[in-house]
Amino acid sequence: MLHSSFYDNMNTEPADESPQQGNLIPSGGASDNRAGGPLTDFVQQLEDYAPTIPDSVTAFYLNRAGFEASDPRITRLVSIAAQKFVSDIANEALQHCKMKSSSGQTKSKGKDKRLTLTMDDLTPALAEYGINVKKPAYFV
Repeated sequence: MLHSSFYDNMNTEPADESPQQGNLIPSGGASDNRAGGPLTDFVQQLEDYAPTIPDSVTAFYLNRAGFEASDPRITRLVSIAAQKFVSDIANEALQHCKMKSSSGQTKSKGKDKRLTLTMDDLTPALAEYGINVKKPAYFV
């Protein structure tokens, strides 16, 4: 799992302007205490972390969109970003569901109530991220 130490150890000082800015990932040594050090740690953590969305699924959709990633760490990074995006949307939908259920019912306090993800909760959560969902017409 990714540790929060990546964010805690980030250096806020700007990196010095040098002709070797093409190196995004320094190879250790004295440059580890600059801005590239946490990036190296993060990339090493990426190699050990298995995201919820498999790399093969992410690679398929990246290839389908016209992006070919030769480095598997790029695919892993996109997998983690997609996982966070879906997680944030699901969390927002959960908050909508809890707010709706807390204002509607207050008599079943003793029993733990199971919550269900519905389109009524998911639609406003998606709208906060710029995704508009319209219900199809219901036919009998």
